[in-house]
Amino acid sequence: MLKITMAQFKSHLGEVDRNFETAETFIRNASDTDIIVLPELWTTGYFPTPLENYADKYAQRTADFISKLSKELNVNIVAGSVVAEVDGQFFNRCLVSNRAGEIVATYDKTHLFTFAGEDKVFSAGKEIVTVELDGVKCGLAICYDLRFPEFIRKMALEGAEILFVPSAWTLLRLVPRQILTKARAIENQFFVVFVNSVGRSEIINPLGVVLADMGINEQNFSLSIDLDSGKKFIETMNLLADRNLFVDSI
Repeated sequence: MLKITMAQFKSHLGEVDRNFETAETFIRNASDTDIIVLPELWTTGYFPTPLENYADKYAQRTADFISKLSKELNVNIVAGSVVAEVDGQFFNRCLVSNRAGEIVATYDKTHLFTFAGEDKVFSAGKEIVTVELDGVKCGLAICYDLRFPEFIRKMALEGAEILFVPSAWTLLRLVPRQILTKARAIENQFFVVFVNSVGRSEIINPLGVVLADMGINEQNFSLSIDLDSGKKFIETMNLLADRNLFVDSI
């Protein structure tokens, strides 16, 4: 069993110091858990401009922040995402720290949401990232990435058992998002943990069953997931093993 805590809160636009304080409160209030997951762009809100006024250079402040808390509280942190400035470019970046306080993964959002103008201010990531937490391989995606099944599938092929998706997904597009989380879980036979700043965060199991739906209130919600149940289902019907690779050549 792996206990996951979803920290669902909406940041105050551009109030970076205040948002760090809020995140620390949520992290410290998550007791007796294995992994804490924060939402997308929690340090700034979604998203203030110009980015250079709010960006975390090399995401160093965020790295120091989660490293300290992970080590102190003996917990893994999937730190949602932040605006990271790297040599004059801006990335929507997710950092992950383990129980020892080590930064064990860095993922930059790959698919930029042009409808909201993300492509005008952010640079796209170019790497698929998986990370082991407590011996469990996990995949990382951010919000709009969820709409691209071929991208998510590659993490499943690398052996991911859980997909973490920090988001700032408007509730105006709730229905397609709910379909997408179920679809990604079912087709890849892994758990999907979707943590949304504006509400309706959820955990989906490999059968597409919603194990947790947080509603719209700001809160921590913790759930222990049985990874063995997913493995047992795969033993009876292994979708990835049944893929006909002929289609990859079309």
